[in-house]
Amino acid sequence: MKYPAIILTIVFSAASINSPGSNPGRKIERQTIRFLREEIIARADKALVEKPVTITDFVCARSAGGVHDFYSEGDYWWPDPGNPDGPYIQRDGMTNPENFIEHRKAMIRFSRIVGLYASAYRITGDEKYVTQAFVHLNAWFADRATMMNPSLLYAQAIKGRYTGRGIGIIDTIQLMEVAQAIRVMENAECVDKQLLTAIKSWFSDYLGWLMTHKYSNDEMNAKNNHSTCWVMQVAAFARLTGDQKIMDFCRDRYTEIILQAQMAADGSFPEELRRTKPYGYSLFNLDAMTMVCLILSDSKNDLINYQTADGKSLKKGIEFLFPYIADKSKWTYPHDVMYWDEWPVAQPFLVFGAKEFGVRSWFQTWKSLEHFPEVEEVIRNLPVRNPIIWME
Repeated sequence: MKYPAIILTIVFSAASINSPGSNPGRKIERQTIRFLREEIIARADKALVEKPVTITDFVCARSAGGVHDFYSEGDYWWPDPGNPDGPYIQRDGMTNPENFIEHRKAMIRFSRIVGLYASAYRITGDEKYVTQAFVHLNAWFADRATMMNPSLLYAQAIKGRYTGRGIGIIDTIQLMEVAQAIRVMENAECVDKQLLTAIKSWFSDYLGWLMTHKYSNDEMNAKNNHSTCWVMQVAAFARLTGDQKIMDFCRDRYTEIILQAQMAADGSFPEELRRTKPYGYSLFNLDAMTMVCLILSDSKNDLINYQTADGKSLKKGIEFLFPYIADKSKWTYPHDVMYWDEWPVAQPFLVFGAKEFGVRSWFQTWKSLEHFPEVEEVIRNLPVRNPIIWME
């Protein structure tokens, strides 16, 4: 049963953290809200003056699509020194700062703003945040002059090679927290129900594309974090639109394929560890796996505590990485070629792991890390920035 945000706030503030018989997970939830409350409200209030910025505000002549089509270019692709006008060549892990990423940046901005609004609404119950959120949601998903087409045909293109790739679908993980923010705010009295229907229709159309297009099939069958992120975002969009069939499909992907194929017996992710950014990619994949379990778990499906016959589980993944979060100097694998010093931050798997498994040290470590990073690469790889809206 859902209660208005203002009632939730009263309950959280009135209850004692150490009250007899209280649920340990609820204690973490209350403490998370108390810890983030002031900063979230301050940031959300500041963001109230922000105007919508969508992909139609940025045009790239290299895009094979139109003004309403999301476009980005592969991060690790560079001009060939031996053939400057020819196809780009790969330098894995090394980001080319000249590639077009303005659409991605606009989507991240959108996600950050709407996530803040939803968090502030959940804390305070003030519908001013909801009203402003739907101004941005309208611009992205309903206004025909500024909206994005519900497909991703031109993401992570490579000059001279591809006009778009399945690997580019990972760019829309930034819409996952937007979808969750909508769920948090949709029952507010100020919400225009016709607009809400139009927004959900956009997500239904995008899900239809994700479930049928070859690019999406390629991404779904990737062997690393890309397939985890495919399930994570598809599950989030399906939950928003009430598509139980797709949610069941995602549960099967996680239990039958992703967990078994990607995790080693010790809880590590071999496909991430062999990359040029093993630390950052391991954090990223564990965050994504945590969100998959959180989104897809309900009274009938417990993915959070699910484990394979040989003992692989979400908890095992957190137990493997946590020592390297608590003390990064213990990391025995190669250092990341870029952004080594910028990690870790307040990784979602720490706070949700603490909430679900009752491990206090994970929560204390989460509290000690950066909660509002400003490095673009870190922000891009931290699509869950507002844990409060995920605590249902």
